[in-house]
Amino acid sequence: MNKKLPYIICIILCLGFPSRTDGQISDLVYQSEYRIDTTRVRQLSFELDNLNFAKNNEYQGAYQKGYSLPGLWLQPKLTYYPLKNMKLELGGHFLLYHGANKYPSMAYLDIATWKGNQYQKGSHILPFFRAQADLSEHFTLVFGNLYGGANHRLIEPLYNPELNLTCDPETGLQLLFEWNIFDMDVWGNWQSFIFKDDTHQEAFTVGLSSRFKVNAPDSRFHLYFPIQALVQHRGGEIDTIYTNSVQTLMNGAAGIAGVWNINRNWLKRIEAEADYAVYYQQAGHIWPFDTGYALYARLAADIRQFRLKAGYYHCNQFISLFGNPFYGAASMRYEGAVFEQPDLLYYGMEYSRSLGKGFALGVDVDIFQPLVSDMIDASGTRQTINNGISISAGVYLRINPTFLIKQF
Repeated sequence: MNKKLPYIICIILCLGFPSRTDGQISDLVYQSEYRIDTTRVRQLSFELDNLNFAKNNEYQGAYQKGYSLPGLWLQPKLTYYPLKNMKLELGGHFLLYHGANKYPSMAYLDIATWKGNQYQKGSHILPFFRAQADLSEHFTLVFGNLYGGANHRLIEPLYNPELNLTCDPETGLQLLFEWNIFDMDVWGNWQSFIFKDDTHQEAFTVGLSSRFKVNAPDSRFHLYFPIQALVQHRGGEIDTIYTNSVQTLMNGAAGIAGVWNINRNWLKRIEAEADYAVYYQQAGHIWPFDTGYALYARLAADIRQFRLKAGYYHCNQFISLFGNPFYGAASMRYEGAVFEQPDLLYYGMEYSRSLGKGFALGVDVDIFQPLVSDMIDASGTRQTINNGISISAGVYLRINPTFLIKQF
């Protein structure tokens, strides 16, 4: 794709809409509302949840190769509220890349490591089921398909936002807690199930995302402390893998963040955050490092219809389980190559707005500028690398209407 095209698309779309800010892409386009609507008790509805995307990654240097993502995912489902505090959903999840005609059947995250040999024709299809119950005013319990991805609110060095487009829906068990001074999301995502003599690994991830809030989020100056953790375990007693058969990887992060809610016509708010992240390989030999750390700082401003972003990242032997390879010390382009204490500058711009209830549009451009660092390849040869500037740009349309079938 022409490198100038992402900028042209962004300018046309942003100038074509009125000057207003409705939120972030993460909020409007990626996230799903998890709160139960108590007015819909005993209602049976058909819900169509769909995300269309056209994303182009023009990557330079030794971190990873560039690629494009033209496609969509679709979740048609029946929704029923048997009680005021319970919600049931049943349907399917379909992932389609324009131009593709077959898809691996398993594990749309790190599929090179644990995919099977089975393929699906036409699109990648999975069943979808979610049972959700509000245990109290503050606690929500979710079984089946979870409120995952952007709903976890993980920092970018721990979770790549692009996975909201490409990753399988998370499945397992989730507990959500929300209070005025503290909120918490705890989940277990079972990513790969095995039967006897299977040739791929069992794999699951346990996660925690929490915030200690000094005051209310809509205060003039809002201060909070995020604490996040991810643990992924791979292995199983009944598979056929005997070498390096168990791996356990961990990521964690803690920091401080502040929001200045200005609420002027042209300047809505300013955000700042600083985090310290850690990596630990407790078992296995997937990565060349067993421990590492990272420093991450970001700044964002909502100016009229735009959100402008900037960040700085530094790490030492840090590996991210689900993050963009730019936020790590290992090369995805050259197998076995690692970077020595790399630094990264990040710049970004996004536009997002609600087009009506259940409809949202987003446009973003991200610029990654790794600073000059030393790379050590698989043979142990050291060389100084200038990775250049990498650009990622995308356009997204979320469609999520609901149609009432029957009121019982």
